[in-house]
Amino acid sequence: MRLSGKVALITGAARGQGAAAARRFVAEGASVLLTDVLDEPGKELAASLGASYFHLDVSSEQDWEAAVEAARELGEISVLVNNAGVLHFSALADTTLADYQRVISINQVGTFLGMRAVVPSMKRAGGGSIVNVSSVEGLAGMPMLTAYTASKFAIRGMTKVAALELGEHGIRVNSVHPGAIDTAMVSTALGREIDVSPIGKRLALRRIGQPEDVANVVLFLASDESAYCTGGEFAVDGGATATHALGR
Repeated sequence: MRLSGKVALITGAARGQGAAAARRFVAEGASVLLTDVLDEPGKELAASLGASYFHLDVSSEQDWEAAVEAARELGEISVLVNNAGVLHFSALADTTLADYQRVISINQVGTFLGMRAVVPSMKRAGGGSIVNVSSVEGLAGMPMLTAYTASKFAIRGMTKVAALELGEHGIRVNSVHPGAIDTAMVSTALGREIDVSPIGKRLALRRIGQPEDVANVVLFLASDESAYCTGGEFAVDGGATATHALGR
């Protein structure tokens, strides 16, 4: 039971990578608060796991304050997984300010608010682990993803600053950088079903990643097995970032 005795708050936990992390955390003994804006699937998943659910708009300071208090009913928070995020495809010249700010508000500001909100509880707990879900677009750019890439690079940078500031309190902060993962994010962003499996043929491991692939790395960073890891970047990308433009 690698998370026995730990209280974890996971954002964007109703489906995809967040849901996979919630399943792994519960299986490893954590008391978990699932949060999302997708209330029905979130509540259903929490009930099936014997966990708790709370509505959280990560861009809202007030929602974060309430979510932290809800999590503290389980005990002081020792793990935060900032997983909630949105994707928006648009060329730079066609990206509206409203669309840009929406992505930044959820992905970047949401991560900032989450880290800030849990610090007092983690200090009282004597330490903890914050896992910020960035992306391979937080390591290199991709056309049509100006806002998303900006937000994910920001998460990468904030992670390092937080690691430097919070280390003396026993709080570790790391970023995870998923590549092509089989979730609904791309289809949701484009408004239609998209088969992403052909992308897998271009990767070193010749397959698309599964949410569980990311959840396993998140679990490692949440657990005491990663006790000497902070400020780090952990790619879960099937080898996508092992190459460059001339590599294939």
